[in-house]
Amino acid sequence: MFTAGAESLLHQAREIQAEELKKFCSRVVKLLQKEEPGPDAVDALQRLFLIVSATKYRRKLEDTCVHLLQATLCSPKCPEQLQLLCAAVLREMSPYDGLSLSCDHMQSTRQLSLVASVLLAQGDKKEEVRSVGQRVFRVLESRQPEGSSPRHLLPIVSKIAHLAPHTLQEDQTNLLNKRLVDWLRYASVQQGVAHTSGGFFSTPRARQPGPITELDGAVATDFFTVLSTGQHFTEDQWLNVQAFSMLRAWLLHSDPEGPSAQDADDRSELEGSTLSVLSASSTAGHLLPPRERLREKAFEYCQRLVEQSTRRALRKGDSDLQKACLVEAVLVLDVLCKQDPSFLYRTLSCLKAQLPRLCTDPTRARMLLPIAQFFLNHGEAAAVDSEALLQHLLNRTPCELFHSPLLAFELVCFCRDNLPLFGRNLDILKRSFPNLLKLLAWNSPPLTSEFVALLPSLLDVDTAVEMLHMLLDLPCLTAALDLQLRLLPASSERPLWDPSFRIPSCLEASRDPQFQSLLQHLLRTTASGTTERLGPLHRLLQPLASCARVVQCAEAVPTLLQAFFSAVTQFADGALTNQLALLLLERSDSLFQVPQYEAHVHSVLSSQFLALCALHPSLVVELAKELLEFVGSSSGVHSRGPMLVSVAWAVGEYLSVSWDRRCTVELINRFFEGLEAVLFEVTQSRPSAAVPKCPPQVVTVLMTTLTKLASRSQDLIPRVSLFLSKMRTLAQSPAPSSTSCEDDAGAVRTRATELLTLLKMPSVAQFVLTPSAEVSKPRYHRDANTALPLALRTVSRLVERETGLLPG
Repeated sequence: MFTAGAESLLHQAREIQAEELKKFCSRVVKLLQKEEPGPDAVDALQRLFLIVSATKYRRKLEDTCVHLLQATLCSPKCPEQLQLLCAAVLREMSPYDGLSLSCDHMQSTRQLSLVASVLLAQGDKKEEVRSVGQRVFRVLESRQPEGSSPRHLLPIVSKIAHLAPHTLQEDQTNLLNKRLVDWLRYASVQQGVAHTSGGFFSTPRARQPGPITELDGAVATDFFTVLSTGQHFTEDQWLNVQAFSMLRAWLLHSDPEGPSAQDADDRSELEGSTLSVLSASSTAGHLLPPRERLREKAFEYCQRLVEQSTRRALRKGDSDLQKACLVEAVLVLDVLCKQDPSFLYRTLSCLKAQLPRLCTDPTRARMLLPIAQFFLNHGEAAAVDSEALLQHLLNRTPCELFHSPLLAFELVCFCRDNLPLFGRNLDILKRSFPNLLKLLAWNSPPLTSEFVALLPSLLDVDTAVEMLHMLLDLPCLTAALDLQLRLLPASSERPLWDPSFRIPSCLEASRDPQFQSLLQHLLRTTASGTTERLGPLHRLLQPLASCARVVQCAEAVPTLLQAFFSAVTQFADGALTNQLALLLLERSDSLFQVPQYEAHVHSVLSSQFLALCALHPSLVVELAKELLEFVGSSSGVHSRGPMLVSVAWAVGEYLSVSWDRRCTVELINRFFEGLEAVLFEVTQSRPSAAVPKCPPQVVTVLMTTLTKLASRSQDLIPRVSLFLSKMRTLAQSPAPSSTSCEDDAGAVRTRATELLTLLKMPSVAQFVLTPSAEVSKPRYHRDANTALPLALRTVSRLVERETGLLPG
């Protein structure tokens, strides 16, 4: 979140017009042309950088200004701050066709790194990546002049290895491998000398460097790492830190495939034998090739970091650094074991020793993710079962730390990215979906797309029904998590919420045993295979329904429901389809009352109900009792309009002997009577504040369905014809009714006339309203000589003579 001042500056930078920018560029040019540009030039360049970086499109700068920025960047006498700003502006302008920069003759590593960063931002139109790489490695090969350091070039090397690893020659790769070995393993263990300005108290004794210490204050007895501490660092110590920061990327890009399979098998057998200790010690010699030697030293470095991470840090900042370095060390070890399996068993023993400490400390939960990743990657090769660690991650961690957005994102991404590696542990993931949904409920906006990708793997015949219940209750779960946090003692780790919501009634009622059992069911950690009616819990948590977090979660549910049905229809059989369709009917009037939530969910449920009917048309007959109860319920018309439309349409479409031989005339008559009563209710009731106007779609669908049913049970044709005639008259009447709007009345009148016209010829009506499966073929509609278009033209010509049936 930006402050008000920062927002104002960004707004001004975005609103500046081309003419104003041209004038400002002229001012920048004048300031940079001075012999000694001062603070005014720095301020102007900072403003220019804000202007060019504040918008997503490139700004047009004057050519004079761009050329002067390049000249300032390349000037050896220019202050470093100005060079940094010039490079930043030029990077934002990239790619720029008129660029004339070159790093061929630059000696200063700092200046070379800035120019190289601008060139690499241009793309690779003129093979800039190769030319920059050649120059950087020539500088690394040469002896560095006084005051120059190669550490400025390491980010450039890392970028080159990422953009174009094929441009690096073998001798260049070997050179950097050797340098990285020296920087990682042989950095000084003495602190650097403090830079003093002289004076009476600057005695030689006071400037004597002390030893490097550990995070717990003990004197370091081993080699220097990024977790070593001191007052002042030497240049080789800074190189050590920078080398570790680029180590994993360099290992990946310099040797992405690792050793051959035969070498890997041989090394793995050797490592598992009694000779492993001898092989480990012998590889420390200088006889190894540079690549293998770098791997060995990187392994030693990571082992030392793992050991240092167990020390008790004296400062919180150092504790956070420990956690970050442990994560990176495990990731580097993972890469090393992929490239050379001889490290595998030593790494496993090292990581297993860390698990008891990490699993008992909730603040270190993020450290478990790379270790779990390591076990999934190498568990099969090393015959190590990761089940216990996965159960801890998926069962305990989301319960305690669902409010940590970074952990939630990493854990969901971990599950999504490792689906092919879960193997037989996939059942653990499926059973843990209630816990994963807690992460989604609390962090729905950033996690929705990741969960959509993960959702299909969590679904099967056993979990689909329970998953759908939980998705529909997701906003209620968010409110329950909010209430759970409010009931906990105050903690610095607990997130903040809107203090304007005062919910004493929720806090008091939550102590009731009935509500506690419902809360425990909603907050369960694993799938139970059972469902509970959460209506009382919805009423309890209603004061929290308008919280921003609950509303955000509710907005994500329609997307998740679409993903759910898209996945479940791939494997659903008839029994599961019936269960899901019945669940849609039951839950359509049992949703947490979040603003706009019910309308959005009904829109999805109604369309998905039709999709389930299309998948398994027999469900209309098999669920006839439940569908009749739904149609006959007093609350079904106004509160569940979209669902009623879908049910009525499905009945008209699939309640036919052509779809299910069990369909009887008696069943058709029962549905007809139920839908007729609904249509009578919605057309005869007058709209009011309590009873809103019924949408015309409901009326037209009900009329169409009644006509379809009458065409299949022709004894009903007189009844439906009389009803349709009344509907047409009612729609023409100026008296106020539930369809009083002129456009709505016109739609109802047109549909009633069309249906009456068809019923004049019952055999044609049945043919048109209950078509065979062949009608779904495109040819049936495009070919003028096929049955349906011909039948419709015939009916049109015949009924044109019946002037009494025409609207008027």
